[in-house]
Amino acid sequence: MNLHLRNRTFDELQPGDSAELKRLITPDDLYVFAAASGNYNPMHLQDSDLDHDGRPERVAPGMFVASIISAVLGTQLPGPGTLYRRQSLEFHTRAHAGEELCCRVEVLEKLADGGLRLATSVRRIDDGVLILSGEAEVLAPTERYDRDGVEVPGLIVQRHRHFEAILDRARPLDPLPTAVVVPDEEKSLRGALLAMQESIITPILIGPDAAIRATAEASGADLSGVEIVHADTDRAAARLAVAMVHEGRAAAVMKGHLHTDDLLKPMLDKADGLRMGRRFTHVFVMDVPGQPEPIFVTDAAINIAPDLQTKVDICQNAIDLARALGIEPRVGVLSAVETVNPAIPSSIDAALLSKMADRGQITGGQVEGPLAMDNAVDMGAARTKGLKGGVAGHANILVVPNLDAGNMVAKQLAYISHAEGAGLVLGARVPVILNSRSDSAMSRLASCAVAALHHYAGKTA
Repeated sequence: MNLHLRNRTFDELQPGDSAELKRLITPDDLYVFAAASGNYNPMHLQDSDLDHDGRPERVAPGMFVASIISAVLGTQLPGPGTLYRRQSLEFHTRAHAGEELCCRVEVLEKLADGGLRLATSVRRIDDGVLILSGEAEVLAPTERYDRDGVEVPGLIVQRHRHFEAILDRARPLDPLPTAVVVPDEEKSLRGALLAMQESIITPILIGPDAAIRATAEASGADLSGVEIVHADTDRAAARLAVAMVHEGRAAAVMKGHLHTDDLLKPMLDKADGLRMGRRFTHVFVMDVPGQPEPIFVTDAAINIAPDLQTKVDICQNAIDLARALGIEPRVGVLSAVETVNPAIPSSIDAALLSKMADRGQITGGQVEGPLAMDNAVDMGAARTKGLKGGVAGHANILVVPNLDAGNMVAKQLAYISHAEGAGLVLGARVPVILNSRSDSAMSRLASCAVAALHHYAGKTA
């Protein structure tokens, strides 16, 4: 973060001078403050529900709210060079994650020794309710400071915490019998074996026997007790995986080292494939550092330019997956704008999907659109645009207009926001674990866990 800071010296300031700072409290703020302060009171964390009323408390710590006063004093009035002497605080009510606050400081008195006495307050912006009030006494700066380029490094909240929670839910389940298609390359083989070691899947390796064994030997992998079914070609291996599903030997299919088209073509066969009525759709489950829950991006791998009916299936498949993971589905249907524009087809589709959900044609979750990316995921942006409801600013399923957009969104999250992604194809008789060649071991392991949870949730239903 690159900042421009300018102060106001003791000689410049007069009683009545004031400054304000607005701050939206995010769930990440609560984690960062807990880590920095050592205050791990569950009342202040994202998912705690100490009173068991079904709603997390998400109470902002009092000293976090008070720290906003320090931010105004240190950056605006008086600004850089300010040193605290004392601060009184009276808390009138509590602030919570998701609320926007306004902190105000006002000079009450200039002291003879270069100090200032200031009134301090923090109010909730939506209703103007006073959160806290008090007085500060500071030593004001005497030298001018006006400078660009103040660098503050960004923070990344712990990676993988959402995937680790998904793994914890999947481990107690029976290992999922999984046909792993052509795992004759190190990453694809190790991903399947790692999921076996974690008791997530029981892999059945399908492909050229000699190549699979050579890959295992070269990478030091142990194939003891692992079933290998020989297939000469990629397409033949994919057909064998489909046959195993029909026979009941496999409850999931996992992509190995072959092209996605070769994997899916036998599944799409009208006579002998794995069709179930809905279109096959792809979902990325993204563990994005700083987000309070996983973010689903769909469809980023299969449907290039989906029509409205395909988008219905895309929405429904993603909603069903979110529910299988124990997540309340909030679908933001993305466009370039948040209003319907006849010149932008994606905005029309988004509005139709939203209305179809209202009429029960899409079930199991809230669907809202059109939403632009910013006001789909950012509470501040949604509030600025005047958007209300349960989805705007809180979307956890992002339905994109086309494959181009989905691929870009997912890769931006991966390479800029340092997210990990689990990939799954839905709409078939069994979940299809679809990883790319560059995916990490955690991505492959999480994909298997997501598939297992989806499978067992379907059996329960």
